[in-house]
Amino acid sequence: MARDIKPHIGIYGKRNNGKSSLINALTQQEIAIVSETPGTTTDPVKKSYEIFGIGPCIFIDTAGIDDAGELGEKRIQKTKESLRHIDLAILVIAQNEFGKSEEDLISSFIHHHIPFIVVHNKSDLMPLNPQKELEIQNYSHTQVIDFSTLHPVNRDVLIEAMRLKIPPTAYQFKGLLGDILEKDDIALLITPIDSEAPDGRMILPQVQMIRDTLDNDGVAIVLKETEVETFLKKTGIKPKIAITDSQIFGRANEMIPRGIWLTSFSIVLARQKGDFAKYLGGTPAIDQLQNGDKILILESCNHQVSCEDIGRFKIPLWLKKYTGKELDIKLIPGLEPIPGNIAEYALVIQCGGCVVTSKQLHNRLKPAIDAGVPVSNYGLAIAWMHGIFNRATEMFR
Repeated sequence: MARDIKPHIGIYGKRNNGKSSLINALTQQEIAIVSETPGTTTDPVKKSYEIFGIGPCIFIDTAGIDDAGELGEKRIQKTKESLRHIDLAILVIAQNEFGKSEEDLISSFIHHHIPFIVVHNKSDLMPLNPQKELEIQNYSHTQVIDFSTLHPVNRDVLIEAMRLKIPPTAYQFKGLLGDILEKDDIALLITPIDSEAPDGRMILPQVQMIRDTLDNDGVAIVLKETEVETFLKKTGIKPKIAITDSQIFGRANEMIPRGIWLTSFSIVLARQKGDFAKYLGGTPAIDQLQNGDKILILESCNHQVSCEDIGRFKIPLWLKKYTGKELDIKLIPGLEPIPGNIAEYALVIQCGGCVVTSKQLHNRLKPAIDAGVPVSNYGLAIAWMHGIFNRATEMFR
């Protein structure tokens, strides 16, 4: 669910309050199914749209928070789970009704640090009562907008409120190498082509690094690991930084001369999107692992598994070899909920998160951080186990 780096706007509220109609009114397209039958929207559904001043974004149309029955409880749970991916929430009410369900949603918004707006829908049938508006404002400390999806005359007012409320960090791209590269600096990108590499194309982190180098008026040189040493000897070129796929970190450390910064795609992404200070502080916990400790590996995407898979095979193998301990290692792909008690884990290792938003990545790790569980990142953990942690992070310290 919600694997997209665009900002996510979630629509929440009771059944039949017009959540799907609101999305159609905002986008001026019939992109959400609308029905008078309560509970038409079941699982959260994503809709892409571009908002002036924000750019491309994803609307999340959720099931009613008052859904009924055993299946309804499961739908409500899915709605609650979607909060971990949201950059802005819109709480939709109608008929001047605002009670415990709405208060619980607002508490959840606050808990997940989600800015939100309250929309009183169906104002053509029953306008917002001024006293009720004041009551909601006093409780929620946010704007309440009276709205009609049938006659959306103040659509621009709602869109402007959304634009002002959504944090700029949700849609403004934070550069990868802007504080590292200067004009004409050379970045050497080491990109193995193995069974994990998709046929005929490059993986997203590699493409992102090329584009960011160009955006900073730098020069990107892309090589397979088998060509690096020959290239450096023949050309005499000295890159400012070499960025490698984490799985060949040890070999890259031997090939790249001292005096050239060396890091990995995963570490650069971790710095851009994740809680880098927590990663730096949590990685040394690898040295404290004991027999029987539970390790959780989080991989934000789903892909076909091979014997060269870094999260499923290589990192577990390196962890056991480095520590000499019998470890209980579990991997969870995608953004599904983490089962069990997170406090039972001795370490959590997160991938770079190239396919998710910064908000999603932070919320993914928040339970572990709140529980005091050390967190690391693919690249940082691999650098630590290969004895090159300091070299791999010196340019960022």
